[in-house]
Amino acid sequence: MSDVYHSEFERPEEKHRRGGLFRRLFDLLLTLISVVVVVVLFLTYLVPYVNPGRVWFFPVLGLAAPAVYVCAVVLTLYWIIRWRWLRAGTMLVLVVVGLFKVSLFWHPEIRRTYEEPDYGRNTIKVISYNVRGFYDAESGRSSVDSILMLINREEPDIICLQEFNARLAERSEAFSLLDETYERATYGLQADDPDAREAPLAVLSKFRILRSGVVLTPKSSVWVDLLLDEDTVRVFNNHLHSTAINASDNEFITSHRFLLDTARETKIRSIVTRLRENSVLRAAQVDSIAEAKARTTTPMLVCGDFNDTPMSYVYRVMADDLQDAFRTNGSGYSHTYRGFFNTLRIDYVLASKDFEILSYETLPVEYSDHHPVVVRLRKRP
Repeated sequence: MSDVYHSEFERPEEKHRRGGLFRRLFDLLLTLISVVVVVVLFLTYLVPYVNPGRVWFFPVLGLAAPAVYVCAVVLTLYWIIRWRWLRAGTMLVLVVVGLFKVSLFWHPEIRRTYEEPDYGRNTIKVISYNVRGFYDAESGRSSVDSILMLINREEPDIICLQEFNARLAERSEAFSLLDETYERATYGLQADDPDAREAPLAVLSKFRILRSGVVLTPKSSVWVDLLLDEDTVRVFNNHLHSTAINASDNEFITSHRFLLDTARETKIRSIVTRLRENSVLRAAQVDSIAEAKARTTTPMLVCGDFNDTPMSYVYRVMADDLQDAFRTNGSGYSHTYRGFFNTLRIDYVLASKDFEILSYETLPVEYSDHHPVVVRLRKRP
């Protein structure tokens, strides 16, 4: 009878031993994971300060920064609950250091208002938008009319467009009507060029355009001087080198095909190689743009598609001494690229300290593979 009883019901001490063994094995596994996360998170903090040409895997770490940080927070809480203070303390230090970077990706919405804010007089409304050649991201049809409706609805004062398609724009009678309201500086290929779809950058302004020029190629970085009252303001419009991650790559990642695809090693190696090589090209571009910024003595706005996340060498150099509109007035988690799980903020509006930033938002329209960034600001007295 005793043998039957003990075969069906484990003794309490045996259950305790088995539970203790499971906890020790689980703690060991999480300890190994914690070591990896600590190393990766520490290296991630270095990403903005190291030219990507020196360390090949840093561009990938920059993409993964938010996920790595969230993992560190979860593991820190676990070790605190388990009263493992050495492990918890080590991770807590890195988590606290990372708090200064959180606003690059997420900004708490302390209070919400449902009324239309009154921004007062002298407000300047800026839109930066990669319009993808005026081709709809899903249908492949022209999105000129839809984007014109958006512009007419938003009534911005300054518009910075990337991947501007002069040929399609000039075909639209409605687009030509914008010339009654905006002065325009267009760069790159002309409307009568058969390859004008590649025409890159345009700046439209309700303010008088005094002069303009090219920093790099017309596809990469240009500037326009505008007359605001009696002051000159320089606007930089940028479209830095693409990551070269195409729709097939995005589908390969977001659909989790990399978990099952037999050729995943080759594809992942190709993606990482392109990320590294194009990060190096963007780093060279931003170094040149930084020199142009340093020579600028007037108030400035820096807009565009940087093709890099806030945890990157490109962002740090570009945003140096400037205000990031999202960090100042954004709310929640912002993304501007419609791909890669909707996690990437790669389009920016930056302003010198001469401006007070009043608002930031991204418009949830799907006329491109990017969302337009809308910022309101005011020139300080």
